[in-house]
Amino acid sequence: MSGELKPILAYFYQWEKSKANEICLKQPYGKEWKSLTWKEAGIEVRKIASALKSKGLKKGDHIGIFSKNCYHWILADLAIMMCECVSIPFYPNINSKQLDDLISKSDVKALFVGKLDNWEKANNKLAEKVEVVSFPHYPNNAVVEIGENWNDLLQEHEPLAGEPVADLNDLWTILFTSGTTGSPKGVMLDQKSISMLLQNEIDTNDLKLFSGKDHRYFSFLPLNHIAERVVVEGAFLLSGGSISFAESLDTFAQNLQDVQPTLFLAVPRIWSKFHQAIVEKMPPKRLNTLLKLPIISGFIKNKIKKALGLSKARIIFTGAAPTPVELKKWYKKLGITLQEVYGMTETCGGCTFMPIDKDLLKPGTVGRPAQGVKLKLDPESNEISVFIPWGMKGYYKDPELTANVLKDGWIRTGDQGSIDKDGFLKITGRVSDTFKTAKGKFVVPNPIELQFSKNDNIDQICLVGLSLPQPIALITLSENGTKKEGDQIIQNLKTNLKGINESLSKHEKISTIVVLKEAWTVENGILTPTLKVKRPAVNETFQDRLSEWHECDDEVVWE
Repeated sequence: MSGELKPILAYFYQWEKSKANEICLKQPYGKEWKSLTWKEAGIEVRKIASALKSKGLKKGDHIGIFSKNCYHWILADLAIMMCECVSIPFYPNINSKQLDDLISKSDVKALFVGKLDNWEKANNKLAEKVEVVSFPHYPNNAVVEIGENWNDLLQEHEPLAGEPVADLNDLWTILFTSGTTGSPKGVMLDQKSISMLLQNEIDTNDLKLFSGKDHRYFSFLPLNHIAERVVVEGAFLLSGGSISFAESLDTFAQNLQDVQPTLFLAVPRIWSKFHQAIVEKMPPKRLNTLLKLPIISGFIKNKIKKALGLSKARIIFTGAAPTPVELKKWYKKLGITLQEVYGMTETCGGCTFMPIDKDLLKPGTVGRPAQGVKLKLDPESNEISVFIPWGMKGYYKDPELTANVLKDGWIRTGDQGSIDKDGFLKITGRVSDTFKTAKGKFVVPNPIELQFSKNDNIDQICLVGLSLPQPIALITLSENGTKKEGDQIIQNLKTNLKGINESLSKHEKISTIVVLKEAWTVENGILTPTLKVKRPAVNETFQDRLSEWHECDDEVVWE
């Protein structure tokens, strides 16, 4: 790497001086926005760092963050780094027992508690176990009345002096995975992991992440997820830009419109929701007709982009799960290029990316490896392994699992895929998702599920079939689908099923589509906080009815 490698906190000190009066953080409160300059942010961070040190916290201690995204989240994280401590952020929707377990598992000594939908009474005992600092109350969120209040600490402490930074080899954070297949694992990343990844982008300019002068970020995906942590918080610190936040789900669309960020990152389910909302307002036939008219086309595209909040977006990322090719093609017609990025917590989020150059775009793949990254496939299972300079140090307090996943610098991803002659990677599924039918044949569900994604009536799908003669598809209807007559939906799904089955091998053919009553959510335990389906949870929830549905005479049945 050609540039100087330094901890990301060093950039904060740089902007604190050179951009003192420029806005760096913006938080919505109804129709009003509270803004913080780099100087103001620096004062708060330094005072909170002094408060942490006054509590006896020292270099290397673990400090947790339990909050939805907000500007206090970023300030707390910076204060943790300033104390040369290790941040342990948690998903804000976990329950009391899960939080208690993770605090014990991660050896947290202090905890920031902030903007939350719910605050369980059982959590009031946390202050007996760890030092607790509560963020100022956010309206329409849970009231947290334990520990010391952030604003009180600002009044009681002087700003920490100097520019302390941790060593590049020191632990930066421990991120607990969302747990699609089991208990969350604590991924240990050191300071140089995120620094090397972002410096690699500075050197290569592959993603154009730091091109241009104005850098506006919009933060809504969980900040304890590696993608948001790197692409939003990390890039914000290196670019000296600004982060704006969403106030709530109800205000999300308006907040995004107000910000019009220059970079936007979302997961496939968000892109699907946007698509459904546009289709609902403007039927596909009419939209396609308008897009063919030279003058009208540009007007329509710009109007949709502005309504989505993407009129100024130079970089638009999709990731965390494969994005259907048809969905990406649909956005492309609107002049919106969804740039695929593939990675995982264990690789600090960065592994492969889709080049922005239109001549290099390869539909159906997740791009090529970043500079310095190598890929290889297991000859039997096609599992992808990654050799990556900025990979994890291992799993916290789990040497056995670390040895199983990390060997000689190579990380087993658990994903299955293929690599073409130009080095582009295609993800075909998860090793753990593959199941064997009663006929002893293996089925890889992801490619089949992606075929259903073209159907606007389907919102969510999960293919199941362990020990069944043939697979069955469990689906939930989209908003568009729920507005149609039952007979119309049945005919649509039967036609869809026939077309897909014709492309499948005999053992893969789907016997039944089951339309479920309830959508899958984080709250009902089927989706992870990053909106991926937990297949074990699906199997456990519906296992008693799978055989009954499979044996049903009808191809489409309703729960």
